[in-house]
Amino acid sequence: MVNSSKVVLWIMAIGFLASDAAYVVWSLLQGEFEVIGTITMGLSGIMCALIAFYFTITQRESPAGSLPEDRLDADIDDGDPEVGHFSPWSWWPILLAGAIGMFVVGMAVGTWLAVIIVPFVVVCLIGWAFEDYRGNFAR
Repeated sequence: MVNSSKVVLWIMAIGFLASDAAYVVWSLLQGEFEVIGTITMGLSGIMCALIAFYFTITQRESPAGSLPEDRLDADIDDGDPEVGHFSPWSWWPILLAGAIGMFVVGMAVGTWLAVIIVPFVVVCLIGWAFEDYRGNFAR
């Protein structure tokens, strides 16, 4: 799956960048340089190239050339057993999502509300980062 996704993303990146170059030439022939379309297509091509590059590097570092999840003959035990550490019963992600949501609403309504919410976002980030060092689930 990663191999086909990688190829499709490289083709999309080349297509976006080629259409961006054609768009620049066409807009200059019309007498005006159009900025928004040029930036949009150029950044879309760069984004596709970055994701394809990540897939290329990830697949290259895989021991068998493809991930165990991509092989049809793979067993469950072939994958990496360590997925990561997830704290049980953590409320910090919900609080952080609410604080960031209020920050975005504050940016839309008035910057004074966003300025008030920034300390809450910082406290939620610090709380989530350090929740494993205190309380019932300290290591």
